[in-house]
Amino acid sequence: MLENKFKHLFLSFIFISSLNAEDIRSLLFHGNCVTCHNEHKSISAPSIDLVKENYLRALPRREDCITYMAKWVVKPNKKGSIMLDAIDKYELMPELGYDESTLREIASYIYDTDFSKEHDGHK
Repeated sequence: MLENKFKHLFLSFIFISSLNAEDIRSLLFHGNCVTCHNEHKSISAPSIDLVKENYLRALPRREDCITYMAKWVVKPNKKGSIMLDAIDKYELMPELGYDESTLREIASYIYDTDFSKEHDGHK
C-alpha cells in the first residue's frame, strides 16, 4: 500500500514538473476561477472578460493590476473593490483561502491571456 502511494506521488511529481509556467497558470485558472467566472458570460459572477476589462481600465500597468487583483481576492472587501456594481448584482466574492502567490499566478494568467482567442484550457 505504501508502495502505491509512493508511486502515485512520484507520478504526480513527474507530471507537475513537466508543465511549464503557462500550463500551471492555466490549470490554476481553469481549475478554480471558471467555477464562478465564465470566460464570456456573467452567470453567477461577472465574466472574466468583464473582470479583466474593469481591472485594465483601472490599473493598466501589468504589475499594478496583478498585485491589486491578488491582494483583493485574498480578502475581498467592498471598500477596495474596482467592481462595486458586480458586488451589488452578485454579492461579495467569498474568501477562498488561497495564498497570495497562487493568486498572483492566476492574476498574471488573466492579465496575459486574450480570452477572445484560442488559449490553453479553452480551445
